[in-house]
Amino acid sequence: MKKVGNHNSISRKLLLSLSLTLIFSLTSFAQDAAAPAAPEAAAPAATAGGDPAKGKELFNANCAACHKLDAKSTGPALRGVAEKHDMAWIYKWVHNSSDMIKSGDAAAVKLFEENNKAVMTAFPQLSEGDIDNIIAYTSEKKADVAAPPAGGAATPPGTAVESGAISNNVILGALALVMAILVVMLFMVNKVLTKVASNNGIEVAPKEGRLPIWKAFARNQFLVLVTSIFLLLASGYFVYGYLMQVGVDQNYEPIQPIHYSHKIHAGDNEINCKYCHSAARVSKTAGIPSLNVCMNCHKNISEVAETTATPEYSKAFYDAQIQKLYDAVGWDKTKQAYTGKTQPVKWVRIHNLPDFVYFNHSQHVSVAGIECQTCHGPVQEFEIMKQYSKLTMGWCIDCHRKTDVKMEGNAYYDKIHAELSKKYGVEKLTAAQMGGLECGKCHY
Repeated sequence: MKKVGNHNSISRKLLLSLSLTLIFSLTSFAQDAAAPAAPEAAAPAATAGGDPAKGKELFNANCAACHKLDAKSTGPALRGVAEKHDMAWIYKWVHNSSDMIKSGDAAAVKLFEENNKAVMTAFPQLSEGDIDNIIAYTSEKKADVAAPPAGGAATPPGTAVESGAISNNVILGALALVMAILVVMLFMVNKVLTKVASNNGIEVAPKEGRLPIWKAFARNQFLVLVTSIFLLLASGYFVYGYLMQVGVDQNYEPIQPIHYSHKIHAGDNEINCKYCHSAARVSKTAGIPSLNVCMNCHKNISEVAETTATPEYSKAFYDAQIQKLYDAVGWDKTKQAYTGKTQPVKWVRIHNLPDFVYFNHSQHVSVAGIECQTCHGPVQEFEIMKQYSKLTMGWCIDCHRKTDVKMEGNAYYDKIHAELSKKYGVEKLTAAQMGGLECGKCHY
């Protein structure tokens, strides 16, 4: 009887190639079918009596600091203000509200008293046409905000929302059906080939028996010795690496009682780090900004813009965080006054050096001129603040060895720099060459 090799290998390769081709084809089709169509841009609504688009620009430049369209701020809400006063009165009020109050105009005096007697800035430079444009903007109806899906979850990017799109479940079902057909075909081909071989008197050669790999390994003493030494060294390496990470809190990202987005403040709004962390210029610690610093801006900013929202964090979420700030400082945004009822905010500390380590922020920020991002990372990109650097002893020493001492405008280092640069034969001294590696510099 004639013996041949394993006749199943060729058929398996052909079926495998076929299955891969079908899978890739269906996957490409699924991606094309599930891609949502780009929504058509809605045409801006025309408003009579002025240009709402120009009015929006003028409103943001002159009015937005004290007014909002739909909520009371330092001044009243301005949406629909044209329905409350005639245009002649509005022209006079915008040009010089103080004169109208002094003249005893009843509507002007009432408006002044209802808003905590806050004096409105005069805008004589605005023409009546400019004011018409602003009024046209404030007269637009409030756009209806689409209700979020059940559970408040945003539609994931790439999910088909059109009625004509193919569901992902249908595509997955089709793939499962194809795989099931391939499996059945494989068994059928194997059965047919077995019958053909039997009818033609062909005997499939059985696989030769082999010694189990673990027995072959155990019989080779040299291989066992080398493997044992390798495992011993590798285990020592990993144990040492694990122990060296004890107390290292890199990427520590706790949830704070009030969500604060560095991405919005330091990134989008370009607020300087030292505006909030002002102590970093003159003190050992950077300090936690008081809530009064937050209220410098948020006294008039009680909600975020629609464009600030992200798929992870909605506008309602950000507005709720601002309300938490108001609850903590006791601010009534409706009355624009403090209630006197405050609540403590228990911030969670992120960066925390051991007590035996001395680090002075002012020495690095003011004297050395080091940017905050050098140690704290690109905070302008962080939605949630985290510990960016390791803050280990080796990390600090490596920085001292690479960082040149800043000499410009620093007469204190002139003499010692001249002596040490001559000693080391360099033009620029590093912090290490200035004594930055001495134990007493960083440890008490």
